[in-house]
Amino acid sequence: MPEQVNPPSLPLTWRPVRARYVAYGFAALIVVGAIVMALLISEPFKLPDKIMIVAFGCAVAWVLHRLGRVRVEADEEGITLVNALRTHRYTWPEVLDVTLLEGDPWPKIDFSDGMTVGAMGIQGSEKARARRATAELESLIRAKGEASE
Repeated sequence: MPEQVNPPSLPLTWRPVRARYVAYGFAALIVVGAIVMALLISEPFKLPDKIMIVAFGCAVAWVLHRLGRVRVEADEEGITLVNALRTHRYTWPEVLDVTLLEGDPWPKIDFSDGMTVGAMGIQGSEKARARRATAELESLIRAKGEASE
């Protein structure tokens, strides 16, 4: 159960810290490594092969960018969940609850249409930070939404 906190002021964005450093750090390392490999690789590799090596490195970096950009944004109208594959926008009355159980990778947000969506922008691996963000989000749901007390 998240701690009870007062609703924070809006707009507010929650982002993971360590996951962003890891994702963007590895993305840069892979692109630089692909460029170095393309420059140093010897025959029988030709220019098209070298271009494909760099293109593959860029494709991997793009996937890592998708993982590094995750966030949860709250404003006066509702919340936006930017996950790795999709972005979801919900108004406050649609949001019912948020739960983060011990060991979960991220909180799950329940909605009035029966859907449950993971909020990848709050990483469960950042223990205290994740609990605090979940508690803040829950207080916003209680204050702005139509969730039951």
